[in-house]
Amino acid sequence: MVIAIESDHMQARYRGRIARRFGTLGVVFALLVISFFIDITNGPGDFPVSVIWDVLWDKASHGVQMEVVIWDYRIAVAVTAIVVGAILSVAGAQMQTILNNPLAEPFTLGVSSAASFGASLAIVLGWSIIPNVGHLIVTLNAFLFALGTCAFILFATRLKGVGAETMILFGIAIFFTFNAALAMMQYIASEDQLARIIFWMMGSLSRASWDKISIAVLLLAVAVPFSLFRTWQLTALRMGEESAISLGIDVSRLRIEMLILISFLAATAVAFVGAVGFIGLVGPHIARMIVGEDQRFFIPLSALVGALAMSVTSIVSKSITPGVIYPIGIITALIGVPIFVSVILSTRKDRLS
Repeated sequence: MVIAIESDHMQARYRGRIARRFGTLGVVFALLVISFFIDITNGPGDFPVSVIWDVLWDKASHGVQMEVVIWDYRIAVAVTAIVVGAILSVAGAQMQTILNNPLAEPFTLGVSSAASFGASLAIVLGWSIIPNVGHLIVTLNAFLFALGTCAFILFATRLKGVGAETMILFGIAIFFTFNAALAMMQYIASEDQLARIIFWMMGSLSRASWDKISIAVLLLAVAVPFSLFRTWQLTALRMGEESAISLGIDVSRLRIEMLILISFLAATAVAFVGAVGFIGLVGPHIARMIVGEDQRFFIPLSALVGALAMSVTSIVSKSITPGVIYPIGIITALIGVPIFVSVILSTRKDRLS
């Protein structure tokens, strides 16, 4: 009888915990919706909120000019912020899981420096991996160099004896290599080309377009279900590689699958908006503090928190100085550095305790 009562009590506590976590997802989603609408009411042009709402419901209600400003710029930027934020945060969550390192993020393996070098090649030399791509030369070069870097890391993981620590070391080597190559490109660039490189590296949502949004949404629609399908394996991996192996999980294969996914996510994000740091660290860290390592909730909450963080960043970038839009890379760094330091201190405290 006592055992039955204790079992019922444990089940009730479990159901309550699950209900609270679903409630948390709902609250963050509601905040994201609010942030989205605030974002579209801010931007170039001082338009009344009532006019913006009219154009939202009827594109042609205030003429072609307002339709272009609201739908092709403001809404496109706001949606891009949400989608890219979710992409970076999901990629960061998976990177932290497969490396078993809370300080990891999508750009840990040198993806951002490789993408920046690819973009600089297009800007300075007009050189592209795929010729005759027109105005997509910078975006495509950044994507292919980022993806190529991840492919190299993937190849390295297949070598015998290569684990999480070696992957990080490869990433550090790649980071410094492409940073040196990028410095060379900056050295030979003209003033105009140098300005373009620096602006690209700072990150910008102004490159938003509905074509890019469609690609990013499709990728996210594949990545999240793919990750959720492996939630128990990923949760077990966070308990330690030996524990995961003892449960019959092919850790090497799981890491390779997730690294392929992370590669496409990180490469797409950096190609579309530039090297925006810390979102892939901040989103998963906040999600982990709220729901722990249960990947069933950790993954979707990471996506929502990352999307919310990027959306708020978009608002802040347009609100600091009227008429001026600051690069989002600057804002995310200012927000992310204190959180990054807190993660380091909390990790050190856990190890000492």
